[in-house]
Amino acid sequence: MLYSIATVCLSGTLREKIDAIAAAGFHGIEIFETDLILHNGPVSEIRAMIEDKGLKIVTYQPFRDFEGMPEPFRAKTFDRAERKFDLMAQLGCDLLMICSNVSPMALGGIGRAADDFAELGNRAAKRGFRVAYEALGWGRYVFDYRDSWEIVRRAAHPNIGLTLDTFHIFSRGTDLGAILSIPGDRIFLVQVADAPNLSMDHLSWSRHYRCFPGQGELPLDRFMKNLEATRYDGPLSLEIFNDQFRSASATATARDGYRSLVYVGSRAEDTAHTSLPPPVAPSEVAFIEFAVDKAESIDLAAILIALGFIEAGRHPHKAVRLFRQGSVNIVLNLEPESFAQRYHQAHGASVCAVGLVVPDETAAAQRCELLNYPIDNVDGGAGGHGMKTVTTTGGSLLYLAGADEMQGVWQREFVPTGQVAGKLFLKTVDHVAYTMSYEEMLSAVLMYRSVFGMTATTPTVIADQGGLVKSQVMQTADQRVCFAMNSSQAEGTVSNEVLRHYAGTGVQHIAFSCHDIFSVAEALRQAGVATMPVPGNYYDDLAARFSIPSETVGRMKSSGILYDEDAFGSFYQLYTRHFRQRLAFEIVERRGYRGFGAPNAPVRTAMQRLELLNP
Repeated sequence: MLYSIATVCLSGTLREKIDAIAAAGFHGIEIFETDLILHNGPVSEIRAMIEDKGLKIVTYQPFRDFEGMPEPFRAKTFDRAERKFDLMAQLGCDLLMICSNVSPMALGGIGRAADDFAELGNRAAKRGFRVAYEALGWGRYVFDYRDSWEIVRRAAHPNIGLTLDTFHIFSRGTDLGAILSIPGDRIFLVQVADAPNLSMDHLSWSRHYRCFPGQGELPLDRFMKNLEATRYDGPLSLEIFNDQFRSASATATARDGYRSLVYVGSRAEDTAHTSLPPPVAPSEVAFIEFAVDKAESIDLAAILIALGFIEAGRHPHKAVRLFRQGSVNIVLNLEPESFAQRYHQAHGASVCAVGLVVPDETAAAQRCELLNYPIDNVDGGAGGHGMKTVTTTGGSLLYLAGADEMQGVWQREFVPTGQVAGKLFLKTVDHVAYTMSYEEMLSAVLMYRSVFGMTATTPTVIADQGGLVKSQVMQTADQRVCFAMNSSQAEGTVSNEVLRHYAGTGVQHIAFSCHDIFSVAEALRQAGVATMPVPGNYYDDLAARFSIPSETVGRMKSSGILYDEDAFGSFYQLYTRHFRQRLAFEIVERRGYRGFGAPNAPVRTAMQRLELLNP
């Protein structure tokens, strides 16, 4: 299929959009009418810009309010169409996309609409043009692709075909089965869009909340499988109306758009035509690497030691230290001229990298490359660790390594200190939580889903005292690797306060699962590590909500431990205060519980907000 994108998806001038589209790897472009109108130059200049970039104009769109108009308006619609044909001739475009009529003057009737399209087909054929008809989800009479197909079928003209748009189909909850009865050569254009599941009017939903395939919640794989069965081989295009996209970098947005088409194209049942290998799900977090300076390293090491970590090793030639507790590894990197220190210069004390154990690092790297996530070997060189890396949305790194390779890295890169492990408090990295902008959140969702096959939890909204925060977790099927993402458009939230300290995307907290949270709380207290205070009223409410022994509630209150339950079990969580006003450590004890303590989030953010605003 020819991968294409509509200019309406991107920010900037038409020239900037064309440059970004070509650079991202697209070969097709849809010219949105407004972009052409606003271009300060002749149409011939637009055509030259597009051809110079090796792009093909897939369609000119949209042509509105055509079918079913009474006279004298009907005659005027054909005059308008002829003028658009003149314009298309100048552009070098042969396909006009018409969306179903929304005019209050429109007359219903499939037969009437079919007659209009049959006449338009005759006019288009004389000039070598084609017309693709789309059912808008809010069309006056035609809002179902089955009706638009029936109109095209009755028009019975080779120059009249169908446009299928996934948003209009899924927003109406229309059955996909009828797609199987449509011949592929009668479909002239397919537009794929994802979206979150929302309860609102179709027009507002479409105009503000569409997103790229893989960034939302629509079951696009089902659509793609049915489309594949029709043997359609025309353009697969993106028409995305999204407020954030139209204010974000056109280059970055176009890159994500192209990745999304590669991803959704691989979701069809018959993928023999694609070289994209299956997703490679990580099995565990191998390590978390911090970029710190000397003073930060000392203070952070003290917190880690209080949590039960030992300094297990030091790099023989570099200022890099390894702290370990069981299978949990933390790396502190102070090495000058390293990626970590370059990252530190931009963001201060921060997590600059996360290492993932994958079953096949070669396949994972290949999938990254084919999805246009370049693979690198940062700070490798002579005597380097040799691990493959991929850059995340916020600029930090993901290391990809097999279990055996990871074991070799520890042996090669670090000289053991000989320190003996004490009592093991912690079991695993439960999850890593990031704070980021909304557009970066969509980009991150696409990356984790398309590369690693991770699934998204239903987005939740957290009521921070400074505003609302959107939170979503990407996780592997076994929940052994989880990344939580938080974003807010309200300036006063904890999420945005942390974002300002980082000057960009950063880790808001790292959650460790533990054997006994009360033992961890006591160890932190004895080491003098401050934990997040919790209001006494919280525990009064807790005793009313759950059947918890009063003695247990008292222990939780004295340690600042939060609590929740779900259908699978109970959950305890404890937070340290923020390190350098950026990052906190969370300790969790799961007793069958599968969530992430969302009911406690308003308490957490209220306390953290006080801490960050009054350091």
